[in-house]
Formats: sequence, C-alpha cells, structure tokens
Amino acid sequence: MTGDEGGPAVWTTGLAKHYGEVTALDDLSLTVPRGELYGFLGPNGAGKSTTINILTGQLVPDEGTAEVAGIDPVAEPVRARGAVGILPENGRPPSFLTVREYFDFVAATRDLDEDVVGPRVDAWADRLEFEHKLDTLCTDLSQGERQKVLVTQAFLHEPPVVFIDEPLTNLDPIMQERVKRFFREYRADGNTLFLSTHFIGTAEEVCTKVGIINRGRLLAEIDPRDLDGSESLLDRFFAAVDADSREGAEVGAGLATDAADPAASGEDGVGAEPDGGRPEDR
Repeated sequence: MTGDEGGPAVWTTGLAKHYGEVTALDDLSLTVPRGELYGFLGPNGAGKSTTINILTGQLVPDEGTAEVAGIDPVAEPVRARGAVGILPENGRPPSFLTVREYFDFVAATRDLDEDVVGPRVDAWADRLEFEHKLDTLCTDLSQGERQKVLVTQAFLHEPPVVFIDEPLTNLDPIMQERVKRFFREYRADGNTLFLSTHFIGTAEEVCTKVGIINRGRLLAEIDPRDLDGSESLLDRFFAAVDADSREGAEVGAGLATDAADPAASGEDGVGAEPDGGRPEDR
C-alpha cells in the first residue's frame, strides 16, 4: 500500500503479536473500505484491543504490516494518531481541567483554529446536552458526562477514520440513540468508523460489516443487512467462536500430550519459561 487516498481506510496483512507464550494476534489480515461502519466483535482476550493499539500507533506488532488512512502506524505512529479519532474504553479526561479547557487542549494537539473549535464544541454540547457542564472540572463529572466528553473529543477534528471502543458505556438510552444516529450520519458522509464492542445487538443495528475475531484470528466477516431473519448476528457469532474454540482446545490437548512425553518434545520434557509480558486485558 502506498498511502493512496483511494485505498481502504484500514488495511492489515499478517499481523502477529505475542506476550511471552501467549499469542494475542495470529496472522490477522483485514481490509476495511472507506465509508464503512465496521464492527469488531470477539470475546475477552480475542485480540481486539491489541489490534486497535497497533492500528493507532500505540503498539508495535511482532510481524505484519498495516495502514490507516494511508499511513503506516508503525513507521509513523505520531502522524497516524493525528489522522484518526480515538475513543478508548474506560477513558478519563484530565481531572484538573474543565471540560472547555480539555477541548481547547485537544484542539491544540490537533492544530485546530480557535474559530473552528468553538462552534464544534457548541454543536456537540447541544447534541449530547452538556452545555451546562462546559466550565465544570472533569473530575466532577458523572460517568455518563465523562463519556459524552470523550465521544466529543474523538470527533472534534472530524477525522476520516475513528476507532471507537464501547462508545455507549454509561450513556442513558436517549443519548445512546443520539450517538448511534450520529455514527450513521458520519459514515454516510464518507467517513469510516471502526467499532469494538461486546454489544452484538448494537453492532447488528448500526454496522455495515462485522468482523468476528477469536484467539487473534479473523474468523468471519458478515454484513448484518444480509441476515434473513432465520439467523441473527448473535447466532453467527456463537457458531464461529464455538467452532474456533473447539479447534483450539483440540490443538491444545495435542500440545499438552506432546509436552508430557519427553520423546515427543525432544527436550527431555522440560518446557520453556515465558519470556515476560502479559496478555491484553480484554
């Protein structure tokens, strides 16, 4: 890939990441066209967070390559982070800043002009109903109010690609619907959203395509609009993950048998110690 603006929004091939003896990503290859609202589903520890951290220039893969918005996030991590929006799960804005000061800080890091920031902040404050909180310290916000602020900062510079991790957490049903409506509108304008979530119903409702990941591997990609009613996205998710987990259990059982047999292991039955590191939290 050369960074051509006509190329896909997100592209990876052969991504691999290991934490000691734990494999977080195993030859992950995916392509997300521009203008997609791509859902990324998988159980805890499936590799979702590791994937997003690599794509946003926060983690270096052991193998493979990636591009986001035409930028290699490994070779140019700062440029990649500047070109995308990031909504982390369980994020917290700086406690010592007011909401308005936090947005000013975000705007400065994104090189946004002052005359652009004000109207955008006002529009988001109106959309998510936090106008009365703009001069409140972030430490004094409720969980739902903090989430509104974090959603806003991810879109403040209107990036072409946005990575969003559990965006509806702590939002009431009315705000959830407003955020989902905005996601659809933002995609319709030609932008790309990469949504990591455990809420399969949300993914089925808003996503144009869903990728299912388990044990660091992409198992399937599904267009929710193609589901005919006889089978739900939840059904497809469980079928894919269950089949892959059974395969993993069978392989693991075989490896355990080999390790217990000195003749099979070829190393007197002595296993290697992990070389450090830890698997991702989710």
